[in-house]
Amino acid sequence: MGADVRRDIDLAHASRLVNHGPTVLVTSAHAGRVNVMAAAWSMPVEFTPPRIAVVIDKRTFTAELVAASGRFGLCLPARALADATYAVGSASGRDLPAGTDKFARHGLAHFAGPVLGLPLVVDAVAWVECRVIPEPHAQAAYDTWFGEVVWAAADDRVFSGGRWSFRDDNRDLHTLHHLGGGVFAWPHGTVQARSSPGP
Repeated sequence: MGADVRRDIDLAHASRLVNHGPTVLVTSAHAGRVNVMAAAWSMPVEFTPPRIAVVIDKRTFTAELVAASGRFGLCLPARALADATYAVGSASGRDLPAGTDKFARHGLAHFAGPVLGLPLVVDAVAWVECRVIPEPHAQAAYDTWFGEVVWAAADDRVFSGGRWSFRDDNRDLHTLHHLGGGVFAWPHGTVQARSSPGP
């Protein structure tokens, strides 16, 4: 996938990228080191300014880099990235030999985010850059990190007009949802609710 399908989205719609509970790839960078890990728990917590919460275990290399840099990225993988998503969520970047990282180890091409310069996975279907909102108690007690979204984009074949469009003809671009043990589900479509006529 190239940048030709990547479209910046209005930050007012950034919360919609994770509102449906997809697995995310959390990316981080500090002092010349980069890392990527999978996280099953993320959610929007505020619309304006857009803020997102994500659970990052305090023992991870990602938590170390995020704490040091004050920033993190979120990338939403689709079906083609299922194997890599599971792999980067199952091993620590801290354990890799010097001079390598999980992006290289798992063949994940990345580009630099336009605002914070974070490494973002090229073949994802949505991308977010966040500045950390310090919440020491939530980080220490619940491994929960809060970030203010400063830039967001999505693949316009599956997210446009501020909304996801999960259809049969774009099924390979549907987001992943981890069910445990490396098993993922993905959306198969949408349904439009009708307003109740009232009493």
